[in-house]
Amino acid sequence: MPSVRRRAALEPSHAPAVTERYKPSPAEKAALTRYVARSAQRPPARIRVAKGKAGISTGPDHPDLGTGTVNLLNALGTASLPFMNGLLSQITNVASQGREPDEAGINFVLSVVDGIEPRDEVEAMLAVQMAAVHLATMTFARRLAHVENLPQQEGAETAFNKLARTFATQIEALKRYRSDGKQIVRVERVTVEAGGQALVGAIGVPSRGGRGS
Repeated sequence: MPSVRRRAALEPSHAPAVTERYKPSPAEKAALTRYVARSAQRPPARIRVAKGKAGISTGPDHPDLGTGTVNLLNALGTASLPFMNGLLSQITNVASQGREPDEAGINFVLSVVDGIEPRDEVEAMLAVQMAAVHLATMTFARRLAHVENLPQQEGAETAFNKLARTFATQIEALKRYRSDGKQIVRVERVTVEAGGQALVGAIGVPSRGGRGS
C-alpha cells in the first residue's frame, strides 16, 4: 500500500501552468518603436468629463492642469486660451449626441484635429470642420446600410455623396492654404530629332460648334 506521500505525488497537480512571455515579431517590434517615437513627439491631448455636485465639468485629462492645457493648445495650433475654450465648446457640441458631453466623442474629434497637426487657428477650425463632416458622413453611411424603402435610400445616398465631396474639398482647401497659394510650375525638356516636328503650347480641341478653344 503506497504511503501518503507517494499517493500525493500520484495525484494531478492543480497549480496553474506557467506560460511563456510573448515574443513580438520583428515587424511588431518595429511598429512598437514607431509608436513610442510618435508618442514622444506629440504628447496626447485629451479632455476629461467629470460629474460633481455642481454639475458636469470638462477639463484637460492630465495630472497637471498647466501641462494638460499646453497639450491642448498645441493640438489646436494656437496660443490663445479664448480660442481654445471656444473651439473646445464647439467640439463638445458636435461630438455629443445628447445633452451631456460625450467624453469619447470629444476625444475622438480631438484626435482627428491633432492628427492633422494644425499650424494656426485657421487650420484648427478647418480640421474641426473636417472631423464634423466625417461624423455626419458616417451617420448617413449607417442609415444607407439600414434603409427600408427607396425614399430613405435616395435621401441617405444624396446626403452621403454631398458630405463625401465636401470632405474631399476640405482636404484640397487645407493643401492650398498650407502651400500659401503658390503654384508649382513643371518645366519639361523636349528633344526633337532631325527632320522631326514638335508642337509646344496649349492645343485647342474643337468644340461641337466647330470653333477651337
